[in-house]
Amino acid sequence: MAQAGGRGRRDRGRDDRRNREESDLVEKLVSINRVAKVVKGGRRFGFAAIVVVGDGKGRVGHGSGKAREVPEAIRKATEQAKREMVRVPLREGRTFHHDIRGRFGAGLVVVRAAPPGTGIIAGGPMRAIFECLGVQDVVAKSVGTSNPHNMIKATFAGLAGATSPRAVAARRGRKVSDIVGRRDGQVKEEQVSA
Repeated sequence: MAQAGGRGRRDRGRDDRRNREESDLVEKLVSINRVAKVVKGGRRFGFAAIVVVGDGKGRVGHGSGKAREVPEAIRKATEQAKREMVRVPLREGRTFHHDIRGRFGAGLVVVRAAPPGTGIIAGGPMRAIFECLGVQDVVAKSVGTSNPHNMIKATFAGLAGATSPRAVAARRGRKVSDIVGRRDGQVKEEQVSA
């Protein structure tokens, strides 16, 4: 009997931690669409929702859900987004380390790292992803489709290929300073002194 109580207490601590992590998540509803299923008696209407979820610190996920009622569709999409979260390396916690290109179907997305103070320059679904991700400075352009499903999947395809200088240095067996080189300010100072 005492063991069962102890086990329950341990599980409760894990649940509290999970609930705290979920409460920190930012949820953005990207689009909601009325869909129809044709059946013998006519049409049966439902709703399809796309949701983006992130922690604002480099983790983000997306999901879609369908149901007869809007709140249920949003709930399903949110649960899927939480399950499929990915970590994206950020530079200084505000932008990406390098430019990114993503493609899915007819959608092509170009995401560029930006200097401080730029803000989020991106349209619709991509803006929701960057806000949930915690990116503050980015310039993004969607070429081709404006379908939110394809735009989101193209963006995530690009984010999946994003790497940090630390990961590249580890893969090549070098130092981070060899990979990154000198930042622009240091190069200019050396040119002036020479």
